[in-house]
Amino acid sequence: MSVTCTNSLPRLDAHGEVLGQRYSTYLVPTLKEAPAEAEIISHKLMIRAGLIRRLAAGIYNYLPMGLRSLRKVERIIRGEMNRFGAREVLLPAIQPAELWKESGRWDHFGPELLRVKDRHERDFIVGPTHEEVITDIIRREVRSFRDLPLNLFQIQTKFRDEIRPRFGLMRGREFIMKDAYSFDVDNAGADRAYKAMYEAYQNIFQRCGLQFAAVEAHSGPIGGSFSHEFMVLADSGEDAIAFCPNCAYAANLEKAFSEYPLTPGPQDEPLIKTHTPNCRHVPELAKFLGVPEALIIKSLLFLADSEPTLALIPGHREINLTKLKDALGGREPVLATPEEAEKIMGVPMGFVTPVGAKVRILADLGIRRLGSGVAGAGEKDYHYINAQVGRDFQVESFGDLSLVAEGDPCPKCGQNLTIKRGIEVGHVFKLGTKYSESMGATFMGADGSESPLIMGCYGIGLGRTLAATVEQSHDQDGIIWPMSLAPFQVALLPLQIQNPQVTAAAENLLDSLTSLGVEVLLDDRDERPGLKFKDADLLGLPLRVTVSEKSLAKGQVELKQRATRSVSMLPLERAAEELKTLIQAALA
Repeated sequence: MSVTCTNSLPRLDAHGEVLGQRYSTYLVPTLKEAPAEAEIISHKLMIRAGLIRRLAAGIYNYLPMGLRSLRKVERIIRGEMNRFGAREVLLPAIQPAELWKESGRWDHFGPELLRVKDRHERDFIVGPTHEEVITDIIRREVRSFRDLPLNLFQIQTKFRDEIRPRFGLMRGREFIMKDAYSFDVDNAGADRAYKAMYEAYQNIFQRCGLQFAAVEAHSGPIGGSFSHEFMVLADSGEDAIAFCPNCAYAANLEKAFSEYPLTPGPQDEPLIKTHTPNCRHVPELAKFLGVPEALIIKSLLFLADSEPTLALIPGHREINLTKLKDALGGREPVLATPEEAEKIMGVPMGFVTPVGAKVRILADLGIRRLGSGVAGAGEKDYHYINAQVGRDFQVESFGDLSLVAEGDPCPKCGQNLTIKRGIEVGHVFKLGTKYSESMGATFMGADGSESPLIMGCYGIGLGRTLAATVEQSHDQDGIIWPMSLAPFQVALLPLQIQNPQVTAAAENLLDSLTSLGVEVLLDDRDERPGLKFKDADLLGLPLRVTVSEKSLAKGQVELKQRATRSVSMLPLERAAEELKTLIQAALA
């Protein structure tokens, strides 16, 4: 038996959403178990709670509950973009290849770019981002400095053909993104636009109820000179972040820098070749020679567009592939296989030497500070002791090539850094003239001269924001939605559905709540109380109100707050007003 609708038309909120919905007619297909492919908690819970369903690898359907939350993220973003002066547009998902060839990204972006042909064999792409399209609009429409500054944004579906889509909405191929683009006449204006978007992003994620940090980041294929990622802190996060607990420094591990302590090796000591049987790896070599791992020069052979490069880092560090890629001018470094290394260097991996090497050599700054150390000797089972940079081998260039580690000193204040995990939900970039120069987007200044526009771009993943919320806010029973993103604010559970008094009380409370603008999901199913409670916990709506014969006998209803699990009784006649007050306080 289901509760029937007493009103011909439902009440709507200011956004056109129905305030009161009935479980029996709303499509909430909860599951006891998550499918086998769901690996992380957000993926499992969003499927179990009936928010999303998989269509293909990395491509998901949003069901009604999931879409309600998605729309709330969208409204928060749109409100803050409007507040900070951005103007909304909607750009095509399909983009002509010519634009991407103009910018130089047709070849650079890589296999993530989904290329398609139309019936005339013309090349197009399914947009992973829209820098080229927005720059094309601006170069056609903006002529003078009087037309600037401008900031345009959209909320739209994107597609990136990830080699390994996983984790549900966290790393999908098709996703919904807010992308904004600013255009200014000079760097000072671009800085103001960047700061405005930075502040808007802080407001957005605060309003979403998230614990987050803005960290210095690598710009990646988007390009530009400077960027920050907005990271939701969660143990399951894909990205590692270096934090200083003493100051404001925070950076993605790809970007983080530290001048880690090093004791220089012996200076001006003769180069000695020594037998090191079976010592192919740093720990066993350090133990065999009785030296610290930091004193060993780790020689790693990479291929970038088939060109061999030897990257040197101290033995106790790990190579930072992102920084190495930058040092190689954007070419992707691929670690040589043992077979490739032996063919190129003439020696098994582990005994490769920079001494006398005929390949390009790049080195971490730590190698310069080390001065000398233990290096491969270019012969199996032999290493050099006292191999000195500048004397025994030459380095083409030094740079920051190693990953920061837990306990390294902060580059700003010197205190120990700590490493945490995070989920990227937003990214802001200073693009400079990367696109405006290559695509001819210029403006005429007050003096009549023509200059390229200074650009910035700013993205937020809406689905990732929802998934990150679930990763950060859940327990063993299900999701714990913040009030601002919950599909509904109240789960209303009449228990003895056959009892007309219980049904009438629930209906009246539903009517009172919706008249106050409260969003309510009425569980009108004729199911046992235990199942209703389990589903309510799984769905994670902030407030659960139970109407039962027992509570009505006292003129009350039971309130359980999902986040705190606190239980209290509310007088039935004042329940709607008291619930409205709780909701307003949570949203304040």
